[in-house]
Amino acid sequence: MGYLYGNIKCVGVLRCWCVEVIRFAKQNTTTRQHNNTTTRQHDNTTNMNINLNGKNALVCGSSQGLGEAIAHELAGLGASVMLTARNEAKLQKVRAALPSPNGQQHQYFVSDFTNSEDLKSKIEALVKKQNIHILINNTGGPASGPVLTANVQDFLQAFHNHVVCNQILVQATVDGMKADRYGRIINIISTSVKQPIPDLGVSNTTRGAVANWAKTMSNELAPYGITVNNLLPGSTKTDRLTYIIEAQATKHGLSAEANKENWLKAIPMQRFAEPEEIAAAVAFLAAPAASYITGVNLPVDGGKTRSL
Repeated sequence: MGYLYGNIKCVGVLRCWCVEVIRFAKQNTTTRQHNNTTTRQHDNTTNMNINLNGKNALVCGSSQGLGEAIAHELAGLGASVMLTARNEAKLQKVRAALPSPNGQQHQYFVSDFTNSEDLKSKIEALVKKQNIHILINNTGGPASGPVLTANVQDFLQAFHNHVVCNQILVQATVDGMKADRYGRIINIISTSVKQPIPDLGVSNTTRGAVANWAKTMSNELAPYGITVNNLLPGSTKTDRLTYIIEAQATKHGLSAEANKENWLKAIPMQRFAEPEEIAAAVAFLAAPAASYITGVNLPVDGGKTRSL
C-alpha cells in the first residue's frame, strides 16, 4: 500500500512539473513571436529621417568654403537657408546657386563678426520674422603663429569672434527652437580641440574655448530636445588650408608643394577632404535622425587625429 501511495505521489508531482514546463514553453513561444513581429515591423518602417522640409537654417561664414558647402547640403535636404558673411557679392552668388527642391526661398544678410553690436541687432530683427531651427556657427580662424609670440589683442579678438558672437546667435535663436520643438546648434571648429596643431597658437586656444562652451550649452538645452554638437574638420580643400600651408612653408624655408606633401603624409587617407564631405556630416547632425546625439566633438579628418 505504501509502495502504491508513493508511486501515485510521484506521478502527481511529475504531472504538475509537466504542466509547468508546457506553460513556460507556450509563454516563451508567444514572447518570441511577439519579438519577431516587433522586429519585422521595425525593419519595415525604419528609414533614417534626414528631411529638412520646413526647417530654417542660419549658416555663418557661408560666402565660400565650408560654409558655402554646408548651405548647399542643407538646402538640398529641404531647408530654407539664411546666409551670412561679410562679402555681399559672394553671398548673392551663393544664394543664386542654392538648390530649392521644395521651392523654398533662400535669403542672406551681411554681417561682420568684429562688430558684435551690429550682429546682435540684425539677428534679433531676423528672429522677429522667422524662427531659426538650425544654427551653423562657422567663423574664419585667426592668423597662424606660435602661441608665445601672440599678443593679447589677438586672443581678445579671436575670443570675441568665436565665443562671444556664438553666444549672441544662440541667445537670439534658442527661443524659436524651443517654441517649434526643434533645434540643432552645430559649431564648425577644428581637430585642434583634440590635438593642437603646430603654429596655430591662438586658434588652438580659441577652438578649445568654443568646444567647452558648446559642451556646457548642450547640457543646458538637452531637456528641450535641442542638440549642440561640434564638427571638427580635418585638412579640407579651402582657402584657409592653402593659407596655413603656405605660411608654414615660408617660415620653415620650404616650398608650398613640399609642405603640402608633409601634411598629406600625416593623414592616413593620404588626401585632403572635400568641403562636401564635411557638409554631409553637418547635415546629418542637423537632421531629425540625429536627435539623440548631443555634446559631442565629431572629427571628420581622414583618421589624422591620433586620440580616440
